[in-house]
Amino acid sequence: MALAFDEFGRPFIILREQEKKTRLRGLDAQKANIAAGKAVARILRTSLGPKGMDKMLQSPDGDVTITNDGATILEQMDVDNQIAKLMVELSRSQDYEIGDGTTGVVVMAGALLEQAEKLLERGIHPIRVAEGYEMASRIAFDHLESISQKFEFSADNIEPLVQTCMTTLSSKIVNRCKRALAEIAVKAVLAVADLERKDVNLDLIKVEGKVGGKLEDTELIYGIVVDKDMSHPQMPKRIEDAKIAILTCPFEPPKPKTKHKVDIDTVEKFQTLREQEQKYFDEMVQKCKDAGATLVICQWGFDDEANHLLMHRNLPAVRWVGGVELELIAIATGGRIVPRFQELSPEKLGKAGLVREKSFGTTKDRMLYIEQCANSRAATIFIRGGNKMMIEETKRSLHDALCVARNLIRNNSIVYGGGSAEISCSIAVETAADRHPGVEQYAIRSFADALDAVPLALAENSGLLPIDTLTAVKAQQVKESNPHCGIDCNDVGTNDMKEQNVFETLIGKQQQILLATQVVKMILKIDDVISPAEY
Repeated sequence: MALAFDEFGRPFIILREQEKKTRLRGLDAQKANIAAGKAVARILRTSLGPKGMDKMLQSPDGDVTITNDGATILEQMDVDNQIAKLMVELSRSQDYEIGDGTTGVVVMAGALLEQAEKLLERGIHPIRVAEGYEMASRIAFDHLESISQKFEFSADNIEPLVQTCMTTLSSKIVNRCKRALAEIAVKAVLAVADLERKDVNLDLIKVEGKVGGKLEDTELIYGIVVDKDMSHPQMPKRIEDAKIAILTCPFEPPKPKTKHKVDIDTVEKFQTLREQEQKYFDEMVQKCKDAGATLVICQWGFDDEANHLLMHRNLPAVRWVGGVELELIAIATGGRIVPRFQELSPEKLGKAGLVREKSFGTTKDRMLYIEQCANSRAATIFIRGGNKMMIEETKRSLHDALCVARNLIRNNSIVYGGGSAEISCSIAVETAADRHPGVEQYAIRSFADALDAVPLALAENSGLLPIDTLTAVKAQQVKESNPHCGIDCNDVGTNDMKEQNVFETLIGKQQQILLATQVVKMILKIDDVISPAEY
């Protein structure tokens, strides 16, 4: 961009291909940006809460995704507008950090933008709005801290954790067996958690799915499930006290790297070659046997001869196991991954109490279960479902539940769900607005109104009268000064969320408010949009 001056010394700006570029300035730019942000929020608004609807997205190559996980919907949507992309990143960062509340954070940001638009139309400067929002978000953040409750759980009493995971799952498609899935998620997290360090490594929890069966057949395996079967049909299907050799070298004769040619012109030469290969295989199998291995798991394939030999020598083997799975098996069984046969030794073997092959239904589908491992800190959640979409959606839902359980182990404060936390913050922010002289108090009040968007959307999606329900709950919170009153989405008959056992993690809620405010501030500060020519 270059500046040129006319004879009066006024600058005019020269842009390349000026006439092709579109340019929005000042209030127009802000309004266009706010409209884009609101459009994204409006899409997600209907999928909030236990009665929220699902979205069906079709990718260019025809894959269909059915989900109501905010982050997934936005990831799959093809978004052109830059501001809408900010919203996508907003839900993604909530997903990375907290794992749950991805829809709520976008709805919240959309509501803040909507309120900001009204303020801008009144002629309030966007920076003052942004500053007011920042103050309000601090007030809400601290207020959440004050209404939160700690709850104690231990390895023996996991009920509080299960209740919180059930809240997460109740807004998903799997809500009919949320109790079972919540228990699975909590047990999986506790299996890999380090409670002293308050740390959970979610990489140790593997979520596998197989079409067939019903959701209720979903199970938690303390160990690893590999989608492979024994390399030879006559190998034993069940091995107890297995000593596992984990190999990344193939059971095949070595292939010279150079270009080579072997001339075999007599039967004897052929016999010698064959004997050599046989001897080579024998040595390989013998090395495994000498080390004491009773099961071989290999990253590469074997040829038929090797397979046959392994069978004869009673050495069950599994081939073509992926790298990630190998690592998990090594962690779980306490073995080492061995790159060469020469390096096999008894101490490098992994130990597992039981390795069994399990077949499903009437098909030839078989999977290998490695259980009772030496180092039990690896778990697999094995999902069953009627179709692929269901399994994928269950995986996403369980991911949310696992993240919630992990967050609670890190920080065991909770707030109550059902929009009660938002309503309570809204009341607190409204009260605090009076203490701020100046234009900011308008923005702080607007922030309080925007906080009501989440409970409003919850009521709307549940088929209740949104405004009546919200005002009733708000009045009840003020009258009884009880921050646990929320929207009774499931028609239980009470709107005390403590009785309904609807919890959310405190850090999740706080993160939602902070992230939404940050993005809105950023959007409000943009006052000039130069977009390139449309081709």
